[in-house]
Amino acid sequence: MASSSSTTTTSKKFQVPATRHKPPKQQEELEENEEEESLEHFDDFTLASSWERFISEIEAVCRLWMSDGPINLLEKGAILLDNSSSLYKVKSEMKYAMKSYYMEYYFETNPNGICIFPFLLAVSVKDGDWNFDLHDLQLCFGVKEFLVIAPQSASGVLLDAPEASKLLSAVAIALSNCSSLWPAFVPVHDPSRKAYIGIQSMGTVFTRRFEADRIGSQVPVKLMHLEGLYELFVSKFAYSTLDLSIHNFKVRCTMKLTYRTLPCDDDYMKGFGGEKSGENLSGEKSNGMQWDVDCSWSEWYSAEDPVKAFELVAILSEKMVESSMEMAELENASPHEAEKWLISPRISPNLLEGSKGNWVGFASQLRFLVDALEMSFQAQFLEDFVSVHGYHCPSSWLEAVENAGADNLKSLAVPPPTVRDRVLKELFIDGVEFSNFTDDGHKTARAIKGAPREFLFAQFCLHALWFGNCNIRAISVLWLEFVREVRWCWEETQLLPRMPTNGPIDLSTCLINQKLQMLAICIEKKSQQTEDYEDCIGSLDHIESMSEEESVVGDDSSIKPTPSDDIPGIVDRKPGIVDLFNDKSSDLTRRGSAGIVDSMMLLKSYQSMHVPFTQEPPLMTEDMHEERLQAVEALGDSFSFSGQLERDILTSDMSAFKAANPDAVFEDFIRWHSPGDWEEDEPVDHGSSSSSTALEKDRWPPRGRLSKRMSEQGNLWRKIWDRAPALPASEQKPLLDPNREGEKVLHYLETLQPHQLLEQMVCTAFRAAADTLILTSYGELKQMETEIQQLYVTMATTLRPLQVNRLSAESNTFEDLRRVSAAFERVEKLMTLGASLQRKFRRAPRLAREIFNGYYDFSISKMESLAEQIVEKGFDMKLELRNQERELLSNMFVPPTASQSWRKVLSMGNLLNGHEPIVREIVFSLRDKTTGNHYAAHSGSFSHKKEIETYRMYICGTSNDLRVALSVASCD
Repeated sequence: MASSSSTTTTSKKFQVPATRHKPPKQQEELEENEEEESLEHFDDFTLASSWERFISEIEAVCRLWMSDGPINLLEKGAILLDNSSSLYKVKSEMKYAMKSYYMEYYFETNPNGICIFPFLLAVSVKDGDWNFDLHDLQLCFGVKEFLVIAPQSASGVLLDAPEASKLLSAVAIALSNCSSLWPAFVPVHDPSRKAYIGIQSMGTVFTRRFEADRIGSQVPVKLMHLEGLYELFVSKFAYSTLDLSIHNFKVRCTMKLTYRTLPCDDDYMKGFGGEKSGENLSGEKSNGMQWDVDCSWSEWYSAEDPVKAFELVAILSEKMVESSMEMAELENASPHEAEKWLISPRISPNLLEGSKGNWVGFASQLRFLVDALEMSFQAQFLEDFVSVHGYHCPSSWLEAVENAGADNLKSLAVPPPTVRDRVLKELFIDGVEFSNFTDDGHKTARAIKGAPREFLFAQFCLHALWFGNCNIRAISVLWLEFVREVRWCWEETQLLPRMPTNGPIDLSTCLINQKLQMLAICIEKKSQQTEDYEDCIGSLDHIESMSEEESVVGDDSSIKPTPSDDIPGIVDRKPGIVDLFNDKSSDLTRRGSAGIVDSMMLLKSYQSMHVPFTQEPPLMTEDMHEERLQAVEALGDSFSFSGQLERDILTSDMSAFKAANPDAVFEDFIRWHSPGDWEEDEPVDHGSSSSSTALEKDRWPPRGRLSKRMSEQGNLWRKIWDRAPALPASEQKPLLDPNREGEKVLHYLETLQPHQLLEQMVCTAFRAAADTLILTSYGELKQMETEIQQLYVTMATTLRPLQVNRLSAESNTFEDLRRVSAAFERVEKLMTLGASLQRKFRRAPRLAREIFNGYYDFSISKMESLAEQIVEKGFDMKLELRNQERELLSNMFVPPTASQSWRKVLSMGNLLNGHEPIVREIVFSLRDKTTGNHYAAHSGSFSHKKEIETYRMYICGTSNDLRVALSVASCD
């Protein structure tokens, strides 16, 4: 400014000599013109106060926000408010008198980013239409867009009343200069009072003023009731000398009542039933037990009820009240008369992914199991982990334990022997018979190479999850004791519980389960040999003394003709009907025959070929099959024999065939056992005469020859045939030696390396835990079915490296397993929520389905917000009830009893089964006509309106807490 003044003065000095010769009148006119020209191009702010500059700064910010509009403000980084889907805010900072302030502009947009606020009218709560997405100030004062200006301090409020009035005046002046109709608010008093003052220009002679305050305790008795609240509102516009109780004012009133049930894990569940049968409205018996007592996971842990409580919002329609007596009657009205009932579940925050709460379930224990798997590579033997200070501990393990500290040492603790003995008792002594088991797993569970849920190893894995903290030491101790019990069963010939003793080995399961199944079969056969040894000797003597006919029909009744699919080229032949009368004299030595083969006769003796009883092929586990395949690949000939087992099988079949066909030759055995190695000659054409056909039929022996590989010199099959004795299957040595195979199984279990055990435990535990989880009934929830299907697919994909032994200590699979554990936890929590809702709303499945769908969508958005670091929002759902569903929810509010500690003196009305509302919200409003009003401008914005809301009061509170917000439109 100073430089401008000096420049002006200097210019005047240079003009003085040039104007001295002019007449005085002309000289004066010239000087006046120069003065006017200098005033037109010069703005002097040297006299502006700091307060005026502060107003100018506010005005500049408001003009910028007005010119940008909602779309540009969103692009410039407007922030979406918590618990709101359409309310945004922008912020600007400024200073005045050495103090810092911030000003925030709140505005709403629709999904397209277009501002949706009405330009002039304030928001009013209409018939039962309460918007639960409103900001606190919007609800209190009925506004849409607004400004808030406050000091940048710890409290964020102004304690000095003059300063607050001056700040609000500055904002009002700035908004007036901008021709803006935004309401502005300033927080005042103590922050706990949530007090505000505000002002709004309505574009005419009307101005709206706002004021809000709160009483946190010692609410006057009169203001605890609707009658006193009505008189409080009327007192704001009526003369103080009037008797408000008898004077009539047409006041609009709408009310919202909020009730809350007792916590669902408290006494609430005990009385949540009908009067006669003792059955609650959800169809369950009320016996005071845990809510999840009938859920599948209750055998392993008790889950926290994710539904902590329910809030019921009863909305009464708008009424025209003319006296305080009507308000007294309204207070005695039942909530059942409300126009709308809305239910809002209170879901536990621990249900959310990434919550800080301690959620205990299968997923948490599976994480511990993955940690144990990662640590299992630090030792070669399981015994190394049993004692931290043991002699056999490897140096790496000791170093890891010493560096772990006290906390980690505690995490490596082992439960006392009593707990271990209880687990072993449940596994072996209390084990159920396998015949009672059912295939209750998921249809895609077999893609995971584990063990079915009810099998012995799967039960061991599930117990191990809850044995201590599922650390590597606890698992090692439990496994060693488990193997000792298995050996005891073997030595004492006690059947293994939870394991099948017949049928083939299930190669789709893990190797430990296959070995245990093999051991169970060996124990069964060993037991049969021990019990029936003397009977078998007697039966053999009886068979030798039997006649020819009895030998053919009844011999080897316990052994069936079984094809050997493991040997290439062998084809099963079904026996024909036994023809005893066509047998020749050589039948006197025939033994072990299961019947004759249709249209097949022996080459040398012209007798019917008999099918022998053969031994069943020996059972083999996966590693035994792999050894056979490796041997075949090493020999390079798929028709060669890979080991002694195949030779024994072929020798057994040849011996049985010789016993059933004493006059047979090697070619006869090949024709029956491996038809592909017998090449038939093409018949010669003798014409079509019947005599030629009969001649060809009676030609003997039939024309044909062995294949090239069977006719080679030194063929292995012919050598075995020449050495094979003629013995029926019942007199042969069993192909499966139960003693040898059982000892092999025990050797495998006792020498299993730690990482090999943990790899199979992880696969089995994930599968068994998931199979256990899905047994729970959760209603018709399509999202739940999709989540379960996806979980099994994810588990099968992630666990594949463990199934093919491709895991190492440096593998990235451990992080993948932890991510699968997180996915498992999500499904487990959703399953818990679905089960809880299904049990509470058995007679109202729509409510359970709608609440679950709402929470499911919320959890999806929550995960996206966590990934994108968006502002967190809580789950707040309002679901409108149908008339037939009101009774169900009403019965959730169990009438209070005298013994309940939470019961207090009731001081409010509108009781629901003896429960007073936790929050009562009321909106009083008074409208006045603007038509013909001498205060209203004829061409103003309100000229086309019939009414204007002159007084509005929002009241929210209980008997111990009351908040009042008043807005008044006046003609200033």
